[in-house]
Amino acid sequence: MLPEGRPAATPSVGPLSGVRIVDFTRLLPGPYATRVLAELGAEVIKVEATPGGDYARWWPPLAGDPPISTAFRELNRGKKSVALDFRDRRAQAALRSLALTADVLIEGFRPGTMAKMGLDPVALMAERPRLIYCSLTGFGLTGPDAERAGHDVGYLARAGALGITGPASAPMVMGIQVADVAGSWVAISGIMAALLSRATTGRGGIVDVAMMEAALGFASLAFGALRGGERVVRGAELLDGSRPCYSVYQTKDGRFLAVGALEPKFWEMFARAIDLPHLVPCGLDTGESGRVARAEVQARLNERTQAEWTALFRDIDCCVEPVLEMSEVEADAQLKARGAFVDGYAASPLRIQPTFQAPIARATLSEAPSLGQHTEEILRSLDGHEILFDPRPGQV
Repeated sequence: MLPEGRPAATPSVGPLSGVRIVDFTRLLPGPYATRVLAELGAEVIKVEATPGGDYARWWPPLAGDPPISTAFRELNRGKKSVALDFRDRRAQAALRSLALTADVLIEGFRPGTMAKMGLDPVALMAERPRLIYCSLTGFGLTGPDAERAGHDVGYLARAGALGITGPASAPMVMGIQVADVAGSWVAISGIMAALLSRATTGRGGIVDVAMMEAALGFASLAFGALRGGERVVRGAELLDGSRPCYSVYQTKDGRFLAVGALEPKFWEMFARAIDLPHLVPCGLDTGESGRVARAEVQARLNERTQAEWTALFRDIDCCVEPVLEMSEVEADAQLKARGAFVDGYAASPLRIQPTFQAPIARATLSEAPSLGQHTEEILRSLDGHEILFDPRPGQV
């Protein structure tokens, strides 16, 4: 899989060992995708513009000496960093040479930006037909809004997902970046599919990922309802927290329980466990009946703390779980048993192993690189390119 004359990637494990990814992305969606690919064994070369590099390097909180964003560390473990002035023609020539050594190139700029840097995807693929070129953008490479700027909340808004989230009074902004990370996983899937296709055809292709479209999948049930002639009404849908059997309730200590007792058998177990058996027929009720049932459940759950209810429901399998704060998640027994956190960061949920009983194997990832840490190493491996960037002492 390695092009002739290219130095072998850092020895690794995983199904993507020997795959080189040249990564022009920044912030969250692309870097998360390429970190997952690094965990699967790929060599990831992160390309950053000087001065400053990836904006995420400066997201607070900062830690270390010199200080660097802890979020950046989370997203960019296991990568190498090449930092160059994208406006410099010599740097552009070096980046083109680097791109032509890649199995996969991934970028997140607006359409046309890469071409201005001498990295037009069509021209690159004409010279290197095996190249897989992944574009990860807000609105895609085509269409009237292809060049619009955007962020997660806007993609969710345009996809309809935000419009059905929250109470009837107003949409609720989520505390996590759903469309961004959905785009990450669509990019991962597209790259994997393109690698599989290339293994049989010998040719790469363009993977065009729009985060707005990636968010559409989260509204699949709502779209299904529309196709069936139903209205979709925020604050009155089956899974939006408005039904007694599928909601979040406060406990005595101000904490919360997530009740997902959607199926009748689970709701019946739940209602009997909290000694409200008369609510067994009311799990899916709406309107006044639903409000009354929810109020009764809330009053009962206010009688004990979250820990007390959690202990009770450990032995009653009816889809009730504690709502954990972020600071508590890493200590969760199930996540610890699964090895979900590695060296303090949330690892990829992908685990590929030879047998069901085999230990979970992931590539061992190095710490996130300092800005331009590997520029000299990478450029020396490319014939005909002088060293163009020498980080000042302490620069990150």
